[in-house]
Amino acid sequence: MLKNYLRSAIRSLWKNKAFSAINIIGLAAGLAVCLLITLYVVDETSYDRYNVNADRIYRLHADIFFNNTQFSAATSPRPLGPALMKDYPQIEQMTRVVAQSSILVRKGNENIQDHQAAYVDSTFFSVFTVVPLQGDLRTALDAPNAIVIDESTARKYFDRTDVAGQTLYVDNTTPCKVTAVIKDLPQRSHFHFHFLRPIRDSYQGAKDDWLTNFTCTYILVRPGVDRATMQAHVDQTTHTYMYRQLQDILHTSAEDMQKRGSHFRYNLMPLTDIHLHSDLTFEIEANGNSSYVYSFSVIAALILLIACVNFMNLSTARSANRAKEVGIRKVAGSSRGNLILQFLTESILLSLVAMLLAYGLTVLLLPMFDQLAGKQLQAATLSTSWFLAVSLGLVLLVGFLAGSYPAFYLSSFQPIHVLKSRIAAGFRSSRLRSALVVFQFSISIVLIIGTIVIYNQLNYIRNRNTGYSREQVMVLRDAYHLGNNIKTFRQQLLQLPGVNNATITGGLPTSEPGSLNQMGWFRDASMDAKRGVILTSIRVDEQYIPTLKMQMALGRNFSKEFLSDSSAVIINESAARLLGIKDPLNMQLYRPDYENANLHRSFSYHVVGVVKDFNFSTMHEKIGPLLMQLADDWNDMAVAVNPGNLASTIQHVEEKWQNMAPGMPFSYTFMDSDFDKLYHADQQTGRLFITFALFAILIACLGLFGLVTYAAEQRTKEIGIRKVLGARVGTIVFLLSRDFTRLVLIASLIAFPLSWWAMSKWLESFAYRVGIGWWVFLIAGVLALGIALVTVSFQTIRAALANPVKSLKTE
Repeated sequence: MLKNYLRSAIRSLWKNKAFSAINIIGLAAGLAVCLLITLYVVDETSYDRYNVNADRIYRLHADIFFNNTQFSAATSPRPLGPALMKDYPQIEQMTRVVAQSSILVRKGNENIQDHQAAYVDSTFFSVFTVVPLQGDLRTALDAPNAIVIDESTARKYFDRTDVAGQTLYVDNTTPCKVTAVIKDLPQRSHFHFHFLRPIRDSYQGAKDDWLTNFTCTYILVRPGVDRATMQAHVDQTTHTYMYRQLQDILHTSAEDMQKRGSHFRYNLMPLTDIHLHSDLTFEIEANGNSSYVYSFSVIAALILLIACVNFMNLSTARSANRAKEVGIRKVAGSSRGNLILQFLTESILLSLVAMLLAYGLTVLLLPMFDQLAGKQLQAATLSTSWFLAVSLGLVLLVGFLAGSYPAFYLSSFQPIHVLKSRIAAGFRSSRLRSALVVFQFSISIVLIIGTIVIYNQLNYIRNRNTGYSREQVMVLRDAYHLGNNIKTFRQQLLQLPGVNNATITGGLPTSEPGSLNQMGWFRDASMDAKRGVILTSIRVDEQYIPTLKMQMALGRNFSKEFLSDSSAVIINESAARLLGIKDPLNMQLYRPDYENANLHRSFSYHVVGVVKDFNFSTMHEKIGPLLMQLADDWNDMAVAVNPGNLASTIQHVEEKWQNMAPGMPFSYTFMDSDFDKLYHADQQTGRLFITFALFAILIACLGLFGLVTYAAEQRTKEIGIRKVLGARVGTIVFLLSRDFTRLVLIASLIAFPLSWWAMSKWLESFAYRVGIGWWVFLIAGVLALGIALVTVSFQTIRAALANPVKSLKTE
């Protein structure tokens, strides 16, 4: 019986080649998009699951609200992990990580600025699953200046992996003994360290300092310990130790802070949630975004639904062509159940062929998709047993969903009506089919509007006045390599004809999100908690504001002419509003001695100016309170250059660098490109959204083309008669097109409020955003209508131009 069904299905599909081709191509395109997005979703949701104990590992992150200022970070105090380990046997192990932005490594006579290094506890290898290639990980970090490197690093510096016992010179002076080599950490990890060093070799502040956050703390709980119980233990530890120090230094108790609405908390975050659900200050690496995963999953489902709708529409549209077949089969004794199985077999067979084609399309499109999504997805995943099982399930599901209505609809025809030619299932006779066309184009219009809004928002970000100039500003990385020559180097740069100005600083507005320090500042020397706030703090020189062309709102810039400026600060307008003082000039601010971990000692500073607000973080966040301190911080240099003869200027800057810091790596970027990198994820989302919108429109147009083809076929004699009676081509085209035009207009009315709601929700993630003007909906509606008319017109014009003799000669 099944063999007979398959044979009949193949004959039917082959007999209607055009119908089969349109359906297969539409389904294949929808399935290919679904497969690509499935690969993306699987990749995004698999981070850190390679760890054997992933379900029992948590990271502690700071949640501090202090006098209406917020500090949320992926870090915690140095003593928190050891205190938890000591007090609660429910914790099996803990480890701390202090990530380094870069590390200088010597290879022969060359110094290489490398990245992804960290100081860790020796227990790092007991918490995370790390595969050793050489050496004993249990003792690898016991000795001072020990270093563990991964396989890629070993090959990079030694051209082999058996390098235990070899020496790497770090920071140009420190000999570090390689004690172990590990396998590269998996791609789906929220950190990727090439160098691991003992945490005791790093500066972390005082061992008993509970008020500064330097380390990422991870705990491995014992089996059966739930998150809520562990969180209660963390809260108790914070209350026991941290509030004792708060009482001693900030003169406040836990009860006083709670009355004022302030709190110091450290929350547990499951390891497997970090990549998609954490976007905090001092993240080790940039994470993903769960909203993108959900959005793309919905888009995949909608595109697949569009493809299924195409099948249902085309199958029911051609029902008149198969009506007599159904009637004859019923007269010959075929039951309705057999007919349903026959049509479902055709549908599933078509779905299977479409899936095979979709696999080929997926492999073909995967490199382009990787580039759009910034991923390295593996085509080998398509051949895994679980993915094949999912694909087979999808074939059956799509085949059943897409073929169910046609199967039940066609099998319901009564033989007597069919054989007397009383069935006329033209386009206008099916309300369901019209509703499905409306559904298709509603989705397409929503995607068109989404594409326009995303493009406008990204364009707004690029062109909005950020409060500083990033054009033609060259950023020299790791300027501390110049050592004491850095100020002389700056003076020499100013003598170059292509250089307008230069500043030495510890932070720029285009630095990685969350990389700027946040510190507690107070309005009196007693550092009373009631008079304290958290301010983002940047160390700058007197050329910072003029180099970046910022504007002063009050007071003046730092100046060498004022010796007292060594204890001066400049705040932004947001900080002035937070402090609640109309004229903050010359007011005193105090901060603890963070550098020497002496929190009982404070330094006094006076405000000499207020700079106009500028975006020192991304536009996803409102401009927060900021303080600039005149102090040496030699991390970066920003050099304002002339646009003319830029290559020559860069060459001269590099020559000056090599003279001042011979053998040190010279690395530079431009602020405008760094600015674009801040919104790289948003740009990727925009490109993916546009791609998916095009696929949705393409699939919808394929279905529309098929419907018009069958509508024109069913009305062939009508068209012939109209032409004989004198109807013009334009009149006939209008006659065939008006029904589809009406459906697209109805789809627009449905899509407009839905897309407005969806894109308003997306825009809420930006503190600074565009509005959704009426013209967006007008453009989307006109564009959708134009696409539909172009699709329809090809077949309608062809039908209108046909010789009526051919359609009427059988009458």
